[in-house]
Amino acid sequence: MLSNGRGAHGGSTAEWAVAVLLSIYRDLPAFRALQADGVWGFKDTETLIGKRVVVLGAGDLAVNLAARLAPFEVEVTLVGQRARDGVVALADVDALLPDADAVVAMLPATKETYRLLDAAFLSRLRDGTVVVNAGRGNAVDTDALIAELTSGRLRAALDVTDPEPLPPGHPLWSAPNLLLTPHVAGSTEGAWDRALRIAMDQIHVFAKGGRPPNAVVVPN
Repeated sequence: MLSNGRGAHGGSTAEWAVAVLLSIYRDLPAFRALQADGVWGFKDTETLIGKRVVVLGAGDLAVNLAARLAPFEVEVTLVGQRARDGVVALADVDALLPDADAVVAMLPATKETYRLLDAAFLSRLRDGTVVVNAGRGNAVDTDALIAELTSGRLRAALDVTDPEPLPPGHPLWSAPNLLLTPHVAGSTEGAWDRALRIAMDQIHVFAKGGRPPNAVVVPN
């Protein structure tokens, strides 16, 4: 029996995604730079309220993100491998992209998700769209994203990259319109305690002859 740790990092990762969306829309990096220069640079900013957010993924991370975006009156669409109640099939995602204000990738690393966000995918997004990756780095075609960031057409926040860790001198370090963190979205106080509790709960259920809630179906 194989069981995973679903639930250990979902809340923390979703919190990170909300934080970077707020940071980008409220232009916090620019205000921090003004502070460093001693400049009182008043300006209006965008808002997260009312934005249309497409979440690539429909598992624990995505569900947690949708819950945390709800107070901002955001229109959230979850995208999964197959269509079901509240989830759009990945095969139909192209129709969602032109109207999205933000696309948040919370995907596992599989052959289906490898470089899903490639040049063609990114080209379907309208100018100013925010691309967020809090899943696996190889879901994004790094070169294609750098091209869009450099042109100024798209904005992004990445907690995971391809390659990872980024080597010194990699173009992502200096890419414009990018907020970059070193795979810390799920790394918060208490995360490992939660993971341990979840693991112990799975073991207790299994020891009593039950099926752990996080049991994984392994293909033959």
